[in-house]
Amino acid sequence: MKAIRINETGGPEVMHLEEIATPVPREDEVLIRVVAAGINYADLAQRQGAYLTRTRTPMTPGFEVAGTVAGHGPGVTAPPIGTRVAAFVTGGYAEYALAHTGTIIPIPDILDFTHAAAFMVQGITAYQLLRESARIQPGESVLVQAAAGGVGTLAIQLAKLMGAGTVIGTASSEAKLDLARSLGADVVINYHKPDWSEEVISATNGHGVDIILEMSGGEIATQSLKALGPFGRMVIYGAASGEITQFTGVQLMYKNQSITGYWLTSWLQRADRVAVAALELMQYLNGGHLKIIVGNTFPLAEAVEAHRAIAERKTTGKVVLLI
Repeated sequence: MKAIRINETGGPEVMHLEEIATPVPREDEVLIRVVAAGINYADLAQRQGAYLTRTRTPMTPGFEVAGTVAGHGPGVTAPPIGTRVAAFVTGGYAEYALAHTGTIIPIPDILDFTHAAAFMVQGITAYQLLRESARIQPGESVLVQAAAGGVGTLAIQLAKLMGAGTVIGTASSEAKLDLARSLGADVVINYHKPDWSEEVISATNGHGVDIILEMSGGEIATQSLKALGPFGRMVIYGAASGEITQFTGVQLMYKNQSITGYWLTSWLQRADRVAVAALELMQYLNGGHLKIIVGNTFPLAEAVEAHRAIAERKTTGKVVLLI
């Protein structure tokens, strides 16, 4: 089968399309014929050797796919061969990938493979950031950083569905701000403005925001804390800038604030809670309440160009590889 391989960590150019053996499913595993594979910031970090876990080469990147069940491991009988599914996998940038039976979700007919591949990581992340980590309450204000990205576009919508009050979205261009506004953001702010955090405070009548979903790190994270209100919660789920952020306990004590981290990989050990998130997301999708934004698609052979586009912030919504 064809797959994107990384033989050493580095820039996008270290990815190459190669011919490798099709994986064989073991106990509790299913073989999936991949139709579409989602690309995440975690893929870029893993390729660079900057991920939370060590990148062991050679390897095939990719954590999420959509496709059809093509084979079962010993003792596995479901889902049946041919079932349309989305799944968390290891090595998704390929024609076939293996998934544990506990990470597979059948997808409804109303959802095509491209949008299904954009759903797993970002959808569950956005849901859990708000419900599990921030513990959102009705009427609370929410600041969504990178509001035009894969997580951001879903988080704006989910915050509203969960009863949020004012939802504020930040982005780097007018086109991205327009997208955030169209998805339900009450206020949109360009985070390149030097005083953007003051605009957040102003939008909340001087109170500061109750919840911040932060994935940039560095100076943006520092400014985010300034915009957080009393008893506010900031959830950090990425560090796209590559910059280190430092906070002190005294900063949090003064206003009884909290900062918490989120990593989906660890949550996958809590399959029951992930299943709850997936079920509710599917209900939103089936009811027409949630829109998945796929901004760019690339053929598998152009994975290098896809990574470059994301790194250069030229994309909106989810970026998907078509196999």
